[in-house]
Amino acid sequence: MPAIAHEYWELTKPRIVALLVFCAVIGMFLAVPGLPPWRALVFGTLGIWLASSSAAAFNQLIDRRIDKVMVRTAHRPLATGHLNSMQVFVFASLIGVLSMVVLVVFVNPLTAALTFAGLIGYAVVYTAFLKRATPQNIVIGGIAGAVPPLLGWAAVTNEVHPFALLLVLIIFVWTPPHFWALAIFRRDDYSRAQVPMLPVTHGVQYTRWHVLFYTVLLVIVTLLPYLAGMSGLFYLGGALVLGAGFVYYAIKLLDPPDERFAMRVFNYSIVYLMALFAFMLVDHYIDSTPLRRTVMDLHRIG
Repeated sequence: MPAIAHEYWELTKPRIVALLVFCAVIGMFLAVPGLPPWRALVFGTLGIWLASSSAAAFNQLIDRRIDKVMVRTAHRPLATGHLNSMQVFVFASLIGVLSMVVLVVFVNPLTAALTFAGLIGYAVVYTAFLKRATPQNIVIGGIAGAVPPLLGWAAVTNEVHPFALLLVLIIFVWTPPHFWALAIFRRDDYSRAQVPMLPVTHGVQYTRWHVLFYTVLLVIVTLLPYLAGMSGLFYLGGALVLGAGFVYYAIKLLDPPDERFAMRVFNYSIVYLMALFAFMLVDHYIDSTPLRRTVMDLHRIG
């Protein structure tokens, strides 16, 4: 029984989902001047986690042929045969429906609708279509993975706020350099699976330059929360330091010291995003700029 439970747990891509939920929770805390209401925090987190896990399971169901031929995914439950397609479909459907019930009943319908759109965007639009259709798959489909901060914000405020959309934009621009670094290292996997990732269709060097271009764009985008009055100097300093580190890695990736350097870039990108949002959260409670205080006061009054 514990072995079967582990297989179902692996269906949810726990490490990836943990990062998504982390970003959603940060969105909840940033949405209000003080602490978010416990009901929205607890049930919003649970609903978003269940929906993200459902999307991950549907992703593996749709990608089961690809997963079997890729070294990175050959251990997944469907690829190994430890679970069958019907088991995965039932599991993914059940937790998907449960997530919607939790969000509609205990949070608000807006969060449920946005979360459902994100689930469909990742599990169907990206996985079933874009992933196989274009080397820009991760750019176009990246919006589905970028919505968690908006979901968290909406869970607390029941609105789509421009500041929440800034957080979505940051993750949206972060996704290509993050994922293309992995794709460079795993390009033989993607080629064998006939997935048109950028390193496969346009070559490694072309992809390396795109990683650099998107990284520079990312650094520029991360300045927007400060310029918009959402965050203060503490966040700005952290964003600039983290951004400088990302640019350093992206430049070095153009002529890497070894084949595994792309994975070092990939791993840094994960630390980068978590640290960036952590800086934003700490800065939120430092309350360091008059403009931001005015914005939050207006939000409180509204």
